[in-house]
Amino acid sequence: MVDLVVRGDCVVTPHAVGPADVAMADGKIVAVAAYGTFPVPEGVRVVDATGKVVMPGGIDPHTHCLWPNFGPGGRIDFTKGPSVVGKAALHGGTTTIVDFTRVMAGETVQGAIDKRMAHWNEDGSPCDWAFHTMVEGDLDPSIPAQLGEAIEAGFATVKIFTTDITPSRKGRMVDFGDIWEVFQVLAKKGGLGVIHSEDNDIVMHMYAKLIRENRVAFENMAEVHNTLSEDISFRRVMRLAEHVPGTALYMMHVSAGNGVRAIRDARAKGLPIYGESLHQYMLYTQDDYKKPNGQIYHTYPSLKSQADQDELWAGTLDGSINCVATDELCCNLSVKTQGVRIDDVTGGNSGVEPRVAVMYSEMVGKRGYTLRRFVDLVSTNAAKLMGMYPKKGAIAAGSDADIVILDPALKRTVRAEQLHESDYTPWEGRQVDAWPSMTILRGKIVVEGERWLGDERGGQYQSRKIADEIRAGAMLD
Repeated sequence: MVDLVVRGDCVVTPHAVGPADVAMADGKIVAVAAYGTFPVPEGVRVVDATGKVVMPGGIDPHTHCLWPNFGPGGRIDFTKGPSVVGKAALHGGTTTIVDFTRVMAGETVQGAIDKRMAHWNEDGSPCDWAFHTMVEGDLDPSIPAQLGEAIEAGFATVKIFTTDITPSRKGRMVDFGDIWEVFQVLAKKGGLGVIHSEDNDIVMHMYAKLIRENRVAFENMAEVHNTLSEDISFRRVMRLAEHVPGTALYMMHVSAGNGVRAIRDARAKGLPIYGESLHQYMLYTQDDYKKPNGQIYHTYPSLKSQADQDELWAGTLDGSINCVATDELCCNLSVKTQGVRIDDVTGGNSGVEPRVAVMYSEMVGKRGYTLRRFVDLVSTNAAKLMGMYPKKGAIAAGSDADIVILDPALKRTVRAEQLHESDYTPWEGRQVDAWPSMTILRGKIVVEGERWLGDERGGQYQSRKIADEIRAGAMLD
């Protein structure tokens, strides 16, 4: 029995953009029919989306809920959980987020997953979610095999740091011998490596240099987490992957032109290397650190130059940058701005809610991107790369009925007080060309206009498997 039909004149499907009827039942899309032709049973609601964009729900592949946040003096606060972030995501048209399980020293992989799952279930997620498994530090020799078991169990992606990020976080970096071992497991078991890639020697050298020169203000962050570090590290990691045939990598939060060029060169050689950037890298530069409360624009690695930003945009057109994520770290303004030095600034942003609207405005409105490319960058490509497609990221028969309706009549100025996750937004005052008028999660309307209609614990965990074509280096754009 059909539960809901969306009828629109601009429906973005995997095969076309145009008029269609989308029928839903039992949480799935059961039919995509010619506009006005689907036989709607009596009593079933038909949502008129004329003049609006009907697209698959957004997917943010890089978020951090209930995450330790390091402040001055070693203080640790925890960011807001999925109960807050998930609801904000749905208000903004994102229906699935991918977060992290952190495997600490002395923990087993399965033990860390179980603990993380328990924390999420306790807090409750209104939207669907998945976890990257994150390993760090000096890996116990048993960890790679445990990661293989986790991949087979549906935890398909493994996060690795090539840097400690800041001097206070020593122990985050995984050495290249251990990375080599993990890559062999990824290749054998069909996983995907998701890499925070910076050269630790360069980064720590620059911390020491700037501290020695008393240039410790956070406005100097781009000198520490610099373009040279990204260039050296990306190419070293990719070269290692090349020596383990079958290793597929997803380079997280690409921030510099050097990173884009490294991915482009690797893909020209046929390597299965993919790239993610963040919406703040796409639209802010290191000059924005000089603004009042300039910390709100920062995440790790740092913002870079206008030339680097231009190269990121070029990457979204040539297939080097496949996804635009947030690195969501939901905290209040007082926490986000508590650090004022290069070695204590809070990373991440409260950005999961406005991401879809901001990127629609920048891509389609300002740069003339097709709707198909925009949807790929904020939804479909993430589903493909993270092992959720076509269940997620597509308006197609058999897919989950995750749909967002973007309304160009809802132009607005982004204001923190109108959002649902924090008391600040890095997008304060930005004009957007559209806003979601409706978000549907697995066939249920969860947001309509400004009204919350969802289930506070209605999200479902997503088991994943990386498709063979992704591991073989398929072109996504």
